[in-house]
Amino acid sequence: MARSFLFLRRLQRPPSLSLHNLLFSRAFAAPLPPSSRYSLVPCNKISHSFHPSGNLWNIRNVSYGSVNLVLNDGMPKFETHEIEPSKKRKWLTKKRLKLKRKREKRKRKDANKKDPRRIRPKGLKKKQKFPTAEARIKYKIEKAKLKEAMLVEKLKKYEVPEVHGPMVKPEELTGEERFYVKKMAQKKSNYVPIGRRGIFGGVILNMHLHWKKHETVKVICKPCKPGQVHEYARELERLSGGVAIQVIGNDTIVFYRGKNYVQPEVMSPIDTLSKKKALEKSKYEQSLETVRRFIAISEKELELYYRHVALYGDPQTRNADLVYGDDQKTPLAWEQRN
Repeated sequence: MARSFLFLRRLQRPPSLSLHNLLFSRAFAAPLPPSSRYSLVPCNKISHSFHPSGNLWNIRNVSYGSVNLVLNDGMPKFETHEIEPSKKRKWLTKKRLKLKRKREKRKRKDANKKDPRRIRPKGLKKKQKFPTAEARIKYKIEKAKLKEAMLVEKLKKYEVPEVHGPMVKPEELTGEERFYVKKMAQKKSNYVPIGRRGIFGGVILNMHLHWKKHETVKVICKPCKPGQVHEYARELERLSGGVAIQVIGNDTIVFYRGKNYVQPEVMSPIDTLSKKKALEKSKYEQSLETVRRFIAISEKELELYYRHVALYGDPQTRNADLVYGDDQKTPLAWEQRN
């Protein structure tokens, strides 16, 4: 009963140029015999009958497949049939994939141009054969010193000159006030981290944001070399205008904002690096430290080589047959004794 009612309502609707009405009008115009349960209508016929010019439907298919209208017990349904794409389309897709990978590779290469590991003296990298171990070690030291000079030149670009303004008189705290501030800082857990970038504008900005609601803030430096925490304390005092109350261990500094603290309009000082440049500077500093350590190890190796030559002679000029001949006589003499 419900089906017949819906069918009559659909017939009473005014005709409109839509695919839905067109399909229903075709489906119910000629009744099908009960023996033919399924009937397939190809999508290209529907498109031509719906749009005579065929411009909208023949420009591009929705996907690699076809959509068919199926009548199951008098109820219209749509079925989709997937078709494999043509070989031409397949090879075009592979070509696009290769081009995409080339673009990504070029992008990575451009991004790594500032990598300190890529810095080396100009010229082709060739494998050289050295006559002696001394020549090989000296060549390595010479190349490392050239790279050290290049890294020092690179680091000069990241030096920011200090801004000389009116000197701010540091606040003097009595012993009782300092003790009270230390106790207050121990109870609070707010902190500002200093990572591999070191001190840059974002660190000072975070300190001022903490001082908006707290009188003290802890600055935790990780990684921090021995003795570097005191350098950080002096630099942060100058840039932020706060007072370093206490240094805890080798990596924590407690700062007090001051009695008459007023938040500045520009919270990141102009004589500090940005976050991006601070990271680049830290990479060059790390590379410079590694190169200097390598030079020290190579010089120690060269010194040990000279000691060995002084004790045992040059291995290139020494007659190696006599040395190995002496070792071979021992087992023969042992056999004769037995």
